[in-house]
Amino acid sequence: MTITMGNALNRALRDAIAEDDDVLMFGEDVGTLGGVFRITDGLTAEFGEDRCFDTPLAESGIVGFAIGMCLTGFRPVVEMQFDAFAYPAFEQITSHVAKTRNRTGGKVNLPMVIRVPYAGGIGGVEHHCDSSEGYYAHTPGLKVVTPSNPADAYSLLREAIADPDPVIFMEPKVLYWSKAELELPVTTEPFGRAAVRRKGTDVTLVTYGPSVPTALKAAEAAESEGCSVEVIDLRTIVPFDDDTVVESVRRTGRCVVVSEAQSFAGVAGEVASRVSERCFHSLEAPVLRVSGLDIPYPAPKLEHAYLPGVERILDAIARLQWDDVPDLSHAGAPA
Repeated sequence: MTITMGNALNRALRDAIAEDDDVLMFGEDVGTLGGVFRITDGLTAEFGEDRCFDTPLAESGIVGFAIGMCLTGFRPVVEMQFDAFAYPAFEQITSHVAKTRNRTGGKVNLPMVIRVPYAGGIGGVEHHCDSSEGYYAHTPGLKVVTPSNPADAYSLLREAIADPDPVIFMEPKVLYWSKAELELPVTTEPFGRAAVRRKGTDVTLVTYGPSVPTALKAAEAAESEGCSVEVIDLRTIVPFDDDTVVESVRRTGRCVVVSEAQSFAGVAGEVASRVSERCFHSLEAPVLRVSGLDIPYPAPKLEHAYLPGVERILDAIARLQWDDVPDLSHAGAPA
């Protein structure tokens, strides 16, 4: 059966609400409209306005309301309409959602999921295409998850809803319409386990979320020029799977981190640092980053220059320079 990522997320929410009376879904326009991207389509009609409902346009209020519901035994799932729309709720998330378990000595936990449609590639502008995962990953007390395919979208969202602690669930907007042949329900690897999407021996690409398909295209182009590229999909930024990344880089000796977010003080820099610390004696070249530019997200006509595309990834692989480095300068060019 052909399933899109949007279908998989919708089914995950539907199954979770059906199986547990404590699971609720709310946010801006998630009720009758079904959300901007229709991820909650049909949930209000099927389960009623007590289980999936609209809220005022007040993100801080949405998250604050979710905190209160957790304290009374519910497991709320909330939707931020777009990535940067969540910033008004940032104080609630970092000061209260992330810290309550620690603040209460483990006596109170907040089993909530904050769904954040994020990143670009859809012709949007800033505030609609931000890659905000770094803010959340930097905050202890939050798990940060980002699927790259429909199977992970279903499985990771179900795990997020069942988790006893708060999860920031980052949904790559550009992949909502990506498809897979899939029978739901499905269970993939759990939180904290990265996936090797493509085996390789010469260089490791570490990436996640919206950049995974791009990294796979770059690996395919490099293969045509005789360079074997391994692609690792982190799946969860927090917890981070050091073991899979380290095993790969120690074997290939070279690493490029691909992320759509800005590079300065970002997740890609954290990955590069961890690889350098753990694989220093195996590295044949510095760890490189290919990322979004250190500017606000640009206008749609400039999006292609901002996003880390195939040619920029191939250029980074070529810059790793080893004795038998293939010439990849034309690998990403149109035939």
